Amino acid sequence: MHSSQNIKFRINLICQRKSAHILAKILAQIKMKSEKINLEKGYILLYDFGKIKVYNYNTVDYIDDQVILLEKDNKIAIIDPPTFYDKNKELEEYISSLNVKADVILLSYHMAGGTFLDNAKKYATTKAEEYGHNGGKNLVDGFTKAFGESFDKNIHNVTDYINEGTITLADIKLNIIPTAEAYDIEIPEINVVYTHMLGSNCHFIIAGRNLAATMIETLEGYLDKNYNLILTSHYIPEDINAVKVKIAYIKRLLTIAETSYNAKEMIDKVKMNIMVV
Repeated sequence: MHSSQNIKFRINLICQRKSAHILAKILAQIKMKSEKINLEKGYILLYDFGKIKVYNYNTVDYIDDQVILLEKDNKIAIIDPPTFYDKNKELEEYISSLNVKADVILLSYHMAGGTFLDNAKKYATTKAEEYGHNGGKNLVDGFTKAFGESFDKNIHNVTDYINEGTITLADIKLNIIPTAEAYDIEIPEINVVYTHMLGSNCHFIIAGRNLAATMIETLEGYLDKNYNLILTSHYIPEDINAVKVKIAYIKRLLTIAETSYNAKEMIDKVKMNIMVV
């Protein structure tokens, strides 16, 4: 495995292990009905907001993929599908057991897993599609080498293009928010947001000072909106306290970067001064 992919792989394994320790605490803090549903391979975290239900499928796979299902009026919209064949099958079977209409997939940061619900409509921005067939495709190629035939390397074909602003899918209003690579999704009816990564209890991949500054600005916007839940592709749902932790983490990283003369010194300082628990 390429060194950068190996680092991401190890980070995700750390996040996966630590997420189990804080799950009970998060469920207790979030102000809605919630439950955990164990499946054969992964598990579902169900958050019931009344008119809208949020299902977070934790695949428990090698890259800690999370798949988001939004249900309203017996219709489901799916955000970023699973990417391993066995998880494709498990989630399809679970969705079938719900007796709902599930033919909408929002492709944001994950374009692989193309055999999952292959007859569904696939929605993405042009930027997200471009990323999925270029920078994102490089990651897919790396994962294919690392995980072999278990990984669904097929790339989803976008059927419907979306733009910045408000759209309605599966009877749910969604705010599409462009990012550098793809897009985030706000669900205003329940004051919830989806973004690619957060993870308060694990290290974060930050590609430079400019990106760090952009992340801080984005996360401070989350604080202003006081979201009920932050959904991501690689960590269980978290509440607004996780945003405060991540902002402090990024600011600490910037301070360390500014006082380090080389990569080794920075790595050593991060190990000594930034702990994930």
